[in-house]
Formats: sequence, structure tokens, C-alpha cells
Amino acid sequence: MSMKRIILLLALLATVWSGAHAAPAATNRVLIIAPSSMPVAAGQATLIIGTLQRTGDIYGGDYQMKVSPYFFKNEKGRLAIVVSDQSLAKLDQGKVVAIIGTATTSGKAGKTRHIDATATPAGLDRGKLKLWFMSGDRKMIFEPTYHFAEPGTTVVLTRTSETNLTPNLPRRVPISHREAAEAATQRPRNP
Repeated sequence: MSMKRIILLLALLATVWSGAHAAPAATNRVLIIAPSSMPVAAGQATLIIGTLQRTGDIYGGDYQMKVSPYFFKNEKGRLAIVVSDQSLAKLDQGKVVAIIGTATTSGKAGKTRHIDATATPAGLDRGKLKLWFMSGDRKMIFEPTYHFAEPGTTVVLTRTSETNLTPNLPRRVPISHREAAEAATQRPRNP
């Protein structure tokens, strides 16, 4: 075999290999976005997104936004974000990708709002998002992490009563009635 044919064959194999690996399995994998919070007036808004399944160029799934202490501003609904094969290939190449989508609230009102985001990869299957949308007159900005996972991976959207969202702060552990009574008998008394 001549050297020209070997080089041509290697170039052809490299083209086929790079095309097959341009967007590895992300096209059929689920997208998982970590919960994220942002401050609001005297409180906090937390965005929780369930596992997003891909259909065509759309990743879709459920979301919840919890606003503490303003529970009446909580909402839940469906999220749909557009992530094309070309966008997945750019993420694989380590490039920042602009993404758009919609969030539609559940219920009779069923408001739909436009969502913008940028995805910044930190590896082949994970990275950071900056996600923003308007809620009334306020621009809501969340910065969660994301990763791709195998189909069948699920995220359960749960209710939380935890108010200490900073894990490095000490938490007060409740004590039993017996321990409280014992502590009261050990306190020094004033004469």
C-alpha cells in the first residue's frame, strides 16, 4: 500500500471517528440540573428542576420554584429548553453555548415565560448554567450546575422544610423533655 493511500485512509478514519464522537451519547442521555437559590426581598427563591428528557432538540421536564417566606409566590410547571445537536457538539468542544426555552406554570392560569441561559462546560458531561427570566418586574438569575446521565436516572422533586440552606452553619438539635429537665436541675440557682 502506498504512503498516499495510508494517509488518505487515516484521514478518512479520523473524520469518521471525530464525527461519531462529536456529541457523545449526550443526545440520548438525560439532563440533570442541580437546585439553585437566589436572594429576594427578605427571603430566598429556590429553583428545583426534575430530570429533563430529550425529544428532538428539546429537553423537557418538571420544575418548582419555592419562595421563602412568601409561599404564595411558589410555582410549579413544565420546563422546555432547546439544545440542538450542534449545541451539544459545542459543549463537547468546551465552548460556551447560549440556550433558550420556556417555563409554563401548572394550573388554570398556565403562564408561559421565556428563559435564557448560557451553559459553560467543565468536562464532557458536566458544567455550569446561568439561567435567567423575568418574574413580574424582577429579573430572576440562577446559577446551577448540570450534568448528563444515563436514561432512567431520575431526580425527585421534594418538599423541604429545611430553613438552614448553608451546610456549614451549626444546626440546633432539639432535646428531649427528659434531657431538658436534667439540664434545668444542673443550672446554678440564685440565692
